[in-house]
Amino acid sequence: MGNHHNHDHSHHHSVEGKNLLFSIVLNLVITVSQVIGGLISGSLALISDALHNFSDVLSLVFSYVAHKLSKKKASVNQTFGYKRAELIAAFVNAMTLIIVALFLVYGAIERFFNPQHIASELVIWLSILGIVVNGLSAFMLKKDADKNLNMKSAYLHLFTDMLASVAVLVGGLLMKYYQWFWVDSVLTLAIALYLIVVGFDLLKTSTRMLMLFTPVHIDITKIISEVHKIEGVEKLHHIHVWHLNDEELHLEAHLDCQEDTKISEFNTILQQIEQVLYDKFQINHINIQPEYRREEESKDFIVQD
Repeated sequence: MGNHHNHDHSHHHSVEGKNLLFSIVLNLVITVSQVIGGLISGSLALISDALHNFSDVLSLVFSYVAHKLSKKKASVNQTFGYKRAELIAAFVNAMTLIIVALFLVYGAIERFFNPQHIASELVIWLSILGIVVNGLSAFMLKKDADKNLNMKSAYLHLFTDMLASVAVLVGGLLMKYYQWFWVDSVLTLAIALYLIVVGFDLLKTSTRMLMLFTPVHIDITKIISEVHKIEGVEKLHHIHVWHLNDEELHLEAHLDCQEDTKISEFNTILQQIEQVLYDKFQINHINIQPEYRREEESKDFIVQD
C-alpha cells in the first residue's frame, strides 16, 4: 500500500493563539460593562449584546483550548493526535450562535409589545466601547479566520458582536433624539436573524467535515479522469476523500494496475498520482492500495465498505 504526505510549508499559515487569548480578555471587559449598563439603562438590545458577548467569551475559550490541543503530537492511542478538536470547537460555536439568536428573538418579540423607557446615553457610550473592542478583536483574528475553521468561528462571533454594537449605537441615537424606544426590539431581532444566518452556514461547513463528507470543491469524477490518464493505471475505485482538519485533505483508494508490476515500478506510478492529486486538487495525504486482477464483488468508484 502506498502512503504519501505532501506538506507545502512555503504556503503554510501558522495560526496565532495569542491573538485569541487577547480577544478573550477584551471580551470579558466589554461583557461586564454591557451587563451593568443594560441593567441600569433598561436596554434589552444592550443586554442581548452582552449575552452575545458572554457566549463569545465561552466560545473563544473553547476555541483557544481546541487550538492548543490540535498542536499535540500523535501517539499510539491517538494516531491523529487532536487535529479534529478545532472542528468540534467550530461546530459547538456555530450551535451557540444559533441558540443565543433564538433567545434574542424571544426577548425582542416580548419587549416589542411591552416597550420600556431606556437611558439612551449610556447605551450610546457602551455600544461605542463594544464597537472598538470587538472590532479590534475581529481584526486580530481576520488573517487566521481565512485559513482555519475554528478561528473563523471565533472571528464570526466577534464580527457579529461588532455589527450588533453598531446596531445598538444607531438605536441609542434614535431613542435619544426621537424617543423611538421600539427600535431597541427591532434591532435586537435584526441582530438575532443575522446570527442565525452566519451560524447555520458555519454549522453546515463544520458538520460536513466532522461527517467526513467529500469537500464541496472536490469532484470525484475529475479525480478519476486525471488518474486514469497515467500510464500503468487500470482503474481507481473504493475512493474516499475527506478533511481531517482545515490543513489536511486525505484520499484513500484501491488502484487496479494494468500489469503485475514490481513494488519499485509501482512507486513511480504512485509518485505521478501524488503529484497530480496535489497540483490539481490540493490533496496532501494520499493512501493507495495497489491491486492486480483481484476478484471483488464490486469495484465501483464509491463502495460502502
